[in-house]
Amino acid sequence: MTLIKSISGIRGTIGGRPGEGLTPVDVVKFTAAFGKILMQKTGNTKIVVGRDARLSGEMVSNLVVGTLQSIGADVVNLGLSTTPTVELAVPMEHAAGGIILTASHNPGQWNALKLLNSKGEFINDEEGKEVLALGDSLDFDFAEVDDLGKEIQDDSYLQKHIDAVLALPLVDVDAIRQANFKIAVDAVNSTGGIFIPALLAALGVETVYQIHCEPNGKFPHNPEPLKEHLTDLSKAVLDNHADLGIAVDPDVDRLVFMMEDGELFGEEYTLVAVADYILAHTKGNTVSNLSSTRALRDVTLKHGGEYFAAAVGEVNVVTKMKEVNAVIGGEGNGGVIYPDSHYGRDALVGVAIFLSHLAKLGKSASAYRAELPQYYMSKNKMTLTPSLDIDGLLSKMEEKYKGEQYTTIDGLKIDFEHEWVHLRKSNTEPIIRIYSEGPTPEAAEAIAQKIIRDMEEIIN
Repeated sequence: MTLIKSISGIRGTIGGRPGEGLTPVDVVKFTAAFGKILMQKTGNTKIVVGRDARLSGEMVSNLVVGTLQSIGADVVNLGLSTTPTVELAVPMEHAAGGIILTASHNPGQWNALKLLNSKGEFINDEEGKEVLALGDSLDFDFAEVDDLGKEIQDDSYLQKHIDAVLALPLVDVDAIRQANFKIAVDAVNSTGGIFIPALLAALGVETVYQIHCEPNGKFPHNPEPLKEHLTDLSKAVLDNHADLGIAVDPDVDRLVFMMEDGELFGEEYTLVAVADYILAHTKGNTVSNLSSTRALRDVTLKHGGEYFAAAVGEVNVVTKMKEVNAVIGGEGNGGVIYPDSHYGRDALVGVAIFLSHLAKLGKSASAYRAELPQYYMSKNKMTLTPSLDIDGLLSKMEEKYKGEQYTTIDGLKIDFEHEWVHLRKSNTEPIIRIYSEGPTPEAAEAIAQKIIRDMEEIIN
């Protein structure tokens, strides 16, 4: 059993002993702590809750809603929803904050509490530590019977979210309708099976092939939208001669496209393509995290903007986007953050913008992909002894490569002329993750192996 408390929320496997998995005890104490802090800071008792379709969702939702009522909070319960939908709902409801019940791309035995502030944005690291400390201390009172909160169930936010997407000026419904796209969708039997087909219908897409779109929480494959997990989508695209395939993760904040030839457009390239369209119409800057493709930088420079890198983690990307007034940003895992909508990864926004772009180009997905800067990524990891000083190792690597461009805002990233390598230590196990990118798959792997040899030399 596993319980992980981090900047991305409180997540764990269902069951086991308190403190060792995501048990009812853990759900209650951290929900109560978060709700108490929200109400104390804002003077507002309204909190929004929504969940993905995973099997434990109803049970965890009952615990969260009941706990919030028990501290005197009034709950707006969206039921089956998406992460970006809850993010939009919090400010629309003028709520103190929100809780999304999802373990994102983690397998079905996992669930999590993702915590939002009054802007509908993820709380930062400092605020997260405050929640954890209060939850662990149990230093709070529950409400007496006359002060218990109320629950309102609200299923209107599917339409409200779609309406918000359609209202974005750069979403061109007429162009999408005229393109007469045929699209296959794999929603891994979670809430994307409700939201993505409904969005496509609203965008005028008449032919949609739905696979794994029943929101019953029975994930038919690993829910992370990677190539090896999307063979059913590839088959659906090819068998139906579809123009495009769309895959999302269980909470619909990550977005991956599949081209008409059954090959992936590339999760790294979801943001690149969206940015290419946004920047053509809106001059400005872009942000992605340090482990994301250099193609975003190239596209940004082409359009006359400036590219900035942030530490890994959505909160860090959003903070940097605000700092540099970015018009588009996100992460290379298929996460699109469009400030004109809201500061959160949103697959619905990504779908609408990508389809607008593709419709206006009048090209196939594969033809457009071939026009974008071509980079290839390699992902490795190096297992270390638990006693090794990883920070010391990274400092020695920094010294070795001090003649190159590098940054230490999140581990060590070294930028060479044609490749880059990003070294990050894991928070949960004694490993260093080694992400590299180059103009060919061989170049990306070669630079990674060189860095690994250098580290082994230092260790030995």
